[in-house]
Amino acid sequence: MKVLLSWLKEFIPDLDHDPEEIGKRLSALGLAVESMEVVGNELSGVVVGKVLDLRPHPNAERIQLVDVDLGNGEATQICCGAFNMQVGDIIPVATVGSILPDGMEIAQRKLRGEVSNGMCCSASEIGLGDDSDGIMILSENDPEREWDIGGSVSDTLGLESDVLWDLEVNANRPDAMSVSGVARDLAASLGLPFNFPMDRYEKPQATVEAGIQIDIEDPTLCGRFLACIVKGITVGPSPQWLQNRLIHLGMRPINNVVDISNYVMLELGQPNHTYDLDEIKGSRLGTRRAKAGESILTLDDVERNLCEIDGVIVDGDDTPIGIAGIMGGASSEISESTTEIIIEVAWWDPPSISRSVKNLNLMSEASMRFRRGADYGINMRRSLNRVVQLLSETCEPEISELMQVDGNLPDTSPVRVSKERVNGLLGTSLASEEMMDLLQSIGFECQEVIPEGGDRSPSQNDFQVIVPSWRWDTQTETDLAEEIARTFGYERIETTIPRGPFTGQLSRFQKGRRTIREILIGAGCDETMPMPFLAPGDLQNAGLSSNAISISNPLVQEESLLRTSLMPGQLKIISYNQSHRIKKLKFFEIGHVYLPSEGDQLLPDEREYLSISITGGDATEIVAILDLISSTMAFPNMQLNQQEIGGLHPARSAQVSVAGKNRGVVGEVDPRVLKNYGIDDSVAWLELDLGSILSGSFGKKKYKSVSKYPSSDIDLAFAVPADTSSASIEGCIRKAGGPYLQDIELFDSYKAGGVTEGVRSLAYSLRFQSSEGTLTDNEVSKLRAACISEVEKKTDAKLRE
Repeated sequence: MKVLLSWLKEFIPDLDHDPEEIGKRLSALGLAVESMEVVGNELSGVVVGKVLDLRPHPNAERIQLVDVDLGNGEATQICCGAFNMQVGDIIPVATVGSILPDGMEIAQRKLRGEVSNGMCCSASEIGLGDDSDGIMILSENDPEREWDIGGSVSDTLGLESDVLWDLEVNANRPDAMSVSGVARDLAASLGLPFNFPMDRYEKPQATVEAGIQIDIEDPTLCGRFLACIVKGITVGPSPQWLQNRLIHLGMRPINNVVDISNYVMLELGQPNHTYDLDEIKGSRLGTRRAKAGESILTLDDVERNLCEIDGVIVDGDDTPIGIAGIMGGASSEISESTTEIIIEVAWWDPPSISRSVKNLNLMSEASMRFRRGADYGINMRRSLNRVVQLLSETCEPEISELMQVDGNLPDTSPVRVSKERVNGLLGTSLASEEMMDLLQSIGFECQEVIPEGGDRSPSQNDFQVIVPSWRWDTQTETDLAEEIARTFGYERIETTIPRGPFTGQLSRFQKGRRTIREILIGAGCDETMPMPFLAPGDLQNAGLSSNAISISNPLVQEESLLRTSLMPGQLKIISYNQSHRIKKLKFFEIGHVYLPSEGDQLLPDEREYLSISITGGDATEIVAILDLISSTMAFPNMQLNQQEIGGLHPARSAQVSVAGKNRGVVGEVDPRVLKNYGIDDSVAWLELDLGSILSGSFGKKKYKSVSKYPSSDIDLAFAVPADTSSASIEGCIRKAGGPYLQDIELFDSYKAGGVTEGVRSLAYSLRFQSSEGTLTDNEVSKLRAACISEVEKKTDAKLRE
């Protein structure tokens, strides 16, 4: 966004600061100054010339010889590399001895044998904009003007020295895409009064009937649509001062109607559009979404195909005559014969415009403002009136009543602001009154929050803010905190290190995971970290379901599935180690598995699992490690429920339940699975849903003092049916032993000839101890009998004599 000092002064009459200071202040406000230059300086030696003749250079194809009249009636020859001139054109000519704004000194030179007595100038070469494509044709927009041939270009164009800033405006500052928006911020920062100079003019009075119909078919697309008819238009050149400003800001003057429309957009940030009334069928302007297959020829003479996300403006025949918020159509373009126009000022939904810009790959000055959020308030009427005011300088317009139709406008509910939260975000110590003053200086309305009953103490630091219509981007308390910081001055905020209520620490979940790692390392296990990708067939080889998530772009095609279990990866590691003659292995892994989503769930069910594998181990050994983890972590009500589980030995596997919910499996890997992976030894296996366990209740241990009285040990051996688990026997013993049972250990399990078929012998060692005194033989006998009775009553096991 470019702004001129003289233009800023129209909104800030008391602005007399040094341009360097103004540039620094703009940068401090978040409007970074990318460049600053002085424009409109006296162009000494640059005069108005008239092209008398054009002829080819005899020795160069890319240069032509131009004869120009420099006011003395004689033909002065100049060699020129531009070919956009015609005989009779009025152009700026730098005479011999003149120095251009970029420091170039013009001298008489010979080019390929032909003398050049000066230089025909482009707009950029004399500091009148960025256009360097060809020579500047002064008479292009005003061919009827009587030009002072040989006169100073500066005097002819009314150039005055000015300062031009090129500002970087971020996407969250729609208001700064205008001279008035920049002036508002600058005035607040400098503590100077700000006003709209055009508001001092008398508003145009309606003298003709409206005669047009406005329809909003999609209120989500267009929030507000204003239009009026203006008659008595004479299309011609714009005032020179207006052309100069447009040129400085990078726009090419076209005619008074188009130039004034662009000028008002730059001045007030309100894009507007003018239509030739005679080309609008049915005297109707409607807004709707485009239909599939529709197309429109836009002002840049490009046929554009539309789709349902694009917004269009249509006429009485429902034919698109413009792309909403982006570009008008060629069918209603202003021409030299136009005498009656429609001025339209609308507010378009920013996300809708942004989608259309991307869909059509079409960016314009208007869409750049609409997609950020233009003003939907009084500035819309101000802009329309401003267009009419400026038109009155070139013709005698007659205006109709202004027509307005509303759709869906942004929510204007007040935003509540807490002084503590804002100061906490910014690292400041501002009072509520200071914050309100800062916001009010840039147009926000602030109100103190008075609680019911009038007691101000509970919320005396809160206030409400009504966001102005030109700040569509400001919607939350955080947005307002940014505005407070920007207006207060980032450079005034002391650099501090943010302090939170707590210092960094591990979460309960992280502590639990770390403790389990330490337990397993202490138990002699080594941690593995295989990749989470599997080859098709790995799950089937492990005896698991083949239902898994397929990766669309795998690192290698052979591993295109996400694992649903840690088992395949662990078995591959064991097989690899065994192939290198490493036999006794104890591995563990903590990693993520990816279960297929269910129902309406879009993403995979990602969980964190723990697995432990022991080669040459049996179910008893792996259960011992599970008991170690459970007792250390104090898992609530951990139990084993024997059942057949995919991938595990059908008679040596169990579900692990914690707090009444299935949280894993334990047992020995099925020999058929081991064969699939080339493993020639047994593998004990444990897999837990660690994420679910650690997200629940754990770690609640009850500590008690160590008894000073002696303990009593007894052994019990039971003949247990093959389908009865050791865990169920142990559970019965624990229940019967009560608080006196300090420890229980399965020390023998065998099936010998003396035991009935389908029955195995399980022998347990029990330790009883009381904290209140030494247990007598009679008490120990009663405890022994209670344990036997509970086991025989709840299971089919019998005590072996």
